[in-house]
Amino acid sequence: MMNTQENLLIVTSSPHIHSANSVSLTMRDVLIALSPALLASLYFFRFAAVKVILTCVVAAIVSEIIAQKIMQREVTIDDGSAIVTGLLLAFCLPPTLPLWIAAIGSAVAIIIGKQLFGGLGNNIFNPALIGRAFLVASWPVAMTTWISPLDGVTTATPLGLLKEGVTQGLPTLNQLFLGNVGGCLGETSALALILGGLYLLYKGHIDWRIPFSYLGTVFVLTAITGTLNGEGSWYPLYHFLGGGLMLGAFFMATDWVTTPITKQGRIIFGLGCGLLTVIIRLMGGYPEGVCYSILLMNLVTPLIDRYTKARVFGGVKKHA
Repeated sequence: MMNTQENLLIVTSSPHIHSANSVSLTMRDVLIALSPALLASLYFFRFAAVKVILTCVVAAIVSEIIAQKIMQREVTIDDGSAIVTGLLLAFCLPPTLPLWIAAIGSAVAIIIGKQLFGGLGNNIFNPALIGRAFLVASWPVAMTTWISPLDGVTTATPLGLLKEGVTQGLPTLNQLFLGNVGGCLGETSALALILGGLYLLYKGHIDWRIPFSYLGTVFVLTAITGTLNGEGSWYPLYHFLGGGLMLGAFFMATDWVTTPITKQGRIIFGLGCGLLTVIIRLMGGYPEGVCYSILLMNLVTPLIDRYTKARVFGGVKKHA
């Protein structure tokens, strides 16, 4: 007699894990997480921030469409990844940057940092940081010209003053925490970035191991060097809250594509980013080291994954 019971066993290939998340939903959450820093940049830098942010986002969208058309790929602009890349790049730029330079940076981030590698999910470097690194190398003066918030007077960043050994005129820790200091658009307010980072942690989009090991390494190393150099207890806090550390730790170093997939590897990645950031800040010629530290660690991510991968059980041991 024929068995009429429905066959409930379905044999398929991996992957077998289903998630309700999609690229577009994830990018939406990233944009939500970036919104406090966006509002802070608009408040402190007003119309200058609006111009740079819009230029970067529009240039990123247009560059993605053109690149995918030329490379005969499906246009995936609706996933929101180009918007996130453009916004992150804008957050790494000074508010006085000429708009044509900002547009070039977005084009480089999308075309060279992303599409030439095969598009989203195939890039080995963070695209926004590729765009920033290119601009710093090409227009160093424009990329290191800063203005103070609200009044727009030319000023130096807190890390720049520390690099020169100047302690007079440093902003208070309260100003540094809230964002009333000169610097790039998205890195002025540590509070805004921390709120965004906590949101991403709550939503499960990032692993705590990278930002915590990154931030912890920077704080411990600068506390040690500050003590050895006779600096006060305020010294590591300026390195902790100032510059692009919060932006990099929560939004750049946690990129799914360019960071390790293992738990141990993520801790190693964060430690490496923190160590390189401190070395560049204290021993290099540039007062900021977040961008290059993350890019360098992106480069060794495959090596980290190779040596921290989980042990495979059930295989056949090969004999020489």
